[in-house]
Amino acid sequence: MSSAGRHRVSLAPGGDAHVRRRLTLLAWQLPGGARATRHARRCASHRPGKAVATTTCFTARPRFLVPAPRCRRRRRWISPSSHAVTMHTSSSARDLSYASSGVDIDTEGAAVKQLIAHLGAAARTPGTRGAAVEHAGGFSGLIEFGSVLLALCTDGVGSKIALASQCQRVHTVPFDCVAMNVNDLICVGAEPLAFVDYIAAPRPDAPTWAALGRGLGAACRMARVTLSGGETASLPDLVRELDMSGTALGWLPRGAQLDGTRVLPGDVLIGLPSSGIHSNGYSLVRRVLQRSGAMEALTAPAPFALDAVPTRARLRPDGWPDDALLLHSLADVLLYPTYIYVDPVVDCVLACRSGAPDAPGDAHAIHGIAHITGGGLSNLLRLAPGRGYDIEEPLPVLPEFAWLQQAAGPIPQHEMYRVFNMGMGMVLVVEAAAAAAICAWLRARLPGVQIVGRVTDSGVVRHLPAGVQYDRYA
Repeated sequence: MSSAGRHRVSLAPGGDAHVRRRLTLLAWQLPGGARATRHARRCASHRPGKAVATTTCFTARPRFLVPAPRCRRRRRWISPSSHAVTMHTSSSARDLSYASSGVDIDTEGAAVKQLIAHLGAAARTPGTRGAAVEHAGGFSGLIEFGSVLLALCTDGVGSKIALASQCQRVHTVPFDCVAMNVNDLICVGAEPLAFVDYIAAPRPDAPTWAALGRGLGAACRMARVTLSGGETASLPDLVRELDMSGTALGWLPRGAQLDGTRVLPGDVLIGLPSSGIHSNGYSLVRRVLQRSGAMEALTAPAPFALDAVPTRARLRPDGWPDDALLLHSLADVLLYPTYIYVDPVVDCVLACRSGAPDAPGDAHAIHGIAHITGGGLSNLLRLAPGRGYDIEEPLPVLPEFAWLQQAAGPIPQHEMYRVFNMGMGMVLVVEAAAAAAICAWLRARLPGVQIVGRVTDSGVVRHLPAGVQYDRYA
């Protein structure tokens, strides 16, 4: 669609122009067991001469943009030779957690339960087009659509975008936005089809819009989705910083959804490497940067060995120069885009579903898929009630996680694996007989894939080498 066809200018009485891209809003009712949250931003009053805008979105994975709390002023010293950060801190700096950085997962979980409790009955009854399909996990919503099912999810970049804006590197933000959505679609066995974006800013800025457009186009091509529309809102009275979110649409044959019913003790866990921190935990990341003094050294070389884990997942956007996403500075590492797992995971699902002779397994070989986002390893508990998961041979921990854990005072191991992916961005649950073949098939397309553990009947996630355990989804 041309830019002229996507934009319309309207005027409030005596006011400034409000430019927005038009999109078709896909409204859907989540099943009662799915986790959901509703963000509503409203102007409190309509003053003459001011543009008024109201936006509402639904997401199956709640994520909140929370400013990092103010950091107490401390003396610090940055070595110009090694670029390592040394600082003098009080004992309170040792108590670092996601909650102390402004994001209390438990409080948010309780709030979301209240939201779900008041949603009321679904608008469409089971068996009709558009009716919700119950399934475990809640990574994406499913609705009936004739002989197929449609999958929908909404997500945003979170407070990573604040760090990207500070470093003037917003061109990679769309990769995070697209990835956080399509990676969730994959978890129900859906093939992503289309994407719409929402961008909000205090005021329009042509260079910023150009950078976002460049990244958005490349990210959608990598995810193999059509960018079918979007919304760009300039909201000077409502927002103070750039924000971006999106909604993805996918499809799958009826009856092919990964709903957790086939996840059984003895199944094998296959881990896929992450490209870095991805798009979760950045309130804590920014708190570490502030407390350690590293916020002033973002353009300096990273204070850890970047080649320590050679199997880090790397993005290679079509049409971008080879050096577009190199890792050198601390900012390069912290802002590296979330990996888009459409290739190879969707290809593996489709190959198994097709029954082709060269497929690594049959249509029922893949029993579940978990996107390791906010909540860390506890995301595995979303797949099937009562099942447990033992991580016995984990993927290597990426060096930025080890640095974050110690840079401003130790962060407990349990908190690290609850907040971050720690180097493993996605997990496939597969039948034992097909595990070796599926693992080899994936590894040929994404180096570093390996078998990491197995399914149990314990009802808990245990990371045996790290000595951490989770009995509920965070």
